[in-house]
Amino acid sequence: MTADDTGGSLPLALTMGDPAGIGGEITLLAWRNRLPSTPAFFVIDDPDRLSALVRLLDLDITVRPVESAAEALDVFPGALPVLPQPLDCSVSPGAPDERAATAVLGSIDQAISLVVRGEAAAMVTNPIHKATLLSAGFGHPGHTEYIAEMTGASGPPVMMLACPQLRVVLTSIHVPLRDAIAALCEDSIVHCCRVAAAALARDFGIRSPRLVIAGLNPHAGERGYLGREEIEIVAPAIAQLHQDGLSVSGPLPADTMFHERARCEYDAAVCLYHDQALIPIKTLDFDGGVNITLGIPIVRTSPDHGTAFDIAGTGKASPRSLLAALTEARRMADNRARYDAASTAPALV
Repeated sequence: MTADDTGGSLPLALTMGDPAGIGGEITLLAWRNRLPSTPAFFVIDDPDRLSALVRLLDLDITVRPVESAAEALDVFPGALPVLPQPLDCSVSPGAPDERAATAVLGSIDQAISLVVRGEAAAMVTNPIHKATLLSAGFGHPGHTEYIAEMTGASGPPVMMLACPQLRVVLTSIHVPLRDAIAALCEDSIVHCCRVAAAALARDFGIRSPRLVIAGLNPHAGERGYLGREEIEIVAPAIAQLHQDGLSVSGPLPADTMFHERARCEYDAAVCLYHDQALIPIKTLDFDGGVNITLGIPIVRTSPDHGTAFDIAGTGKASPRSLLAALTEARRMADNRARYDAASTAPALV
């Protein structure tokens, strides 16, 4: 069985995101600005809300409700397919409202369910506003942790940010820097690298993935003179990963591992705190980066930006990151289908 026999014929499920943010308009613009390589997708959203955005932004786009993911494939060439998720309130661009939380979570839940049931190839998530959800009783730090729990992930998920020039994975995400340093440990590095290596093989088609780990301190600690975390935490983690048979190098000084020549030496860089990863990737491709969740049973990507309430409803938002997220999700789903088919194929004798 090939990818075309499985996920290749399935559309992608795109979530609503916060209806006060730019998710709706970048969804409309992604459909309008799609390329021949852009995969078919449908959005789980309120059709009336999207139609109102079409009028507000004066777009020549048809919004068409569908009853199933399968119907979206026929609709997509001529109109944006929308699997209805009604809003219980009227939400204005730039004005988040916690009353919308039920619909926002309903959109996420529907996407998860459709992918798990094999009706959609992958899920792509528009940005949410965590504070709005938390004020409505949401008990998770964000999308990633919620999706991991809902899909029964076997361990903590890992965040990857990717653009054509660079992939980075993070051992910690949205925590204060002092807390990220305090929490750094051998186990977290080992887990992050194992998940990343498995994903690079299964979802990115890299048979023998190469990882490099950034140092925490200037000059990667300079043999302990500028800090001992590289000696006491990172080096033992690398030794353990070598015992696993993984290709992992480092720790390398973070100020010299992201230039063009250095990036040719690895398939993903493992970073030890948030900005160490996001500064280089956003410098290289601010509008086209993709947020990818590793270590969960389904393929999930997202644009690498937030809700952008300040420009919501103005038509200024760019769909580039969403288009990249859709394309990456399609590629990952196809790679995963091929990998899984090869792994279960009978051995030739």
